[in-house]
Amino acid sequence: MRNALNALTDELRRLKACGVDRVTVSENGLEALRLAAAKQPPTSTPEAVPAPSAAPSAAKPPEVVLPEGDKSARWAALRQRVLDDPVCRSKVRPGKKVVLGVGSLDAAIMFVGEAPGAEEEIQGEPFVGPAGQLLNRMIAGMGLSRGDVYIGNILNWRPDLPTGPDGVQAGNRPPTESEMAYCLPYLRAQVDIVDPRLLVALGATAAKGLLGTRAFGALSEVRGRWHELGGRPLMVTYHPSYVLRNPTNRTKRLIWEDLLKVMERANLPVSERQRRFFL
Repeated sequence: MRNALNALTDELRRLKACGVDRVTVSENGLEALRLAAAKQPPTSTPEAVPAPSAAPSAAKPPEVVLPEGDKSARWAALRQRVLDDPVCRSKVRPGKKVVLGVGSLDAAIMFVGEAPGAEEEIQGEPFVGPAGQLLNRMIAGMGLSRGDVYIGNILNWRPDLPTGPDGVQAGNRPPTESEMAYCLPYLRAQVDIVDPRLLVALGATAAKGLLGTRAFGALSEVRGRWHELGGRPLMVTYHPSYVLRNPTNRTKRLIWEDLLKVMERANLPVSERQRRFFL
């Protein structure tokens, strides 16, 4: 039951991060929550909820100095630096992997998410789960392939939550401000290496990591408009997981309108058919 409640609260946090400010719950659902809460031990009990390992709030963000050389050599050096980072390694559970971005080092478009999830920390690659599969389809709709763009995350490890008796983490949570601050130098180094023409922030957490955690309240305040990051245009849109939870044409059209702006800014051809997707 504890795992289920942890998963529920994590999902509510993610919805909030995506800009959702309300959810509909049936009376039966509310009654089930009341019964579940009544069965939980008091929160003051030390063993009630195992605390996740401490976030690297005291860890100073790394200074990233890349060697001279071509893009491939510099990216390889950065990858090894991230894999060897003691803080990153300490945040990864046994059998899981630190995650760095993937894709074309000559990409004109760079997509940025918030953090790896369950599938990503197993494969060591961002956006390989259901949200990643949807992102691949979104990219294909733009007339590109996954290999034509660069895809990264602000965080290089999966944010931790308490595990169940089987040692498996249920659900995900958004990265903390201190976690993002620690990993941002590695993301900036990826931006410097790839030198994309523009960036796309996927979701509120990624947008706050790039624009500043106090840059906005709700995602709707910044979504669909151009911003700037280090002199590069930055578009903010919804995370693909938001579409998975709200698979309506209206939701898909909102994201697609943002991607149409990205295509135009990147000088990609836009057909009349593409302009009418999800209408």
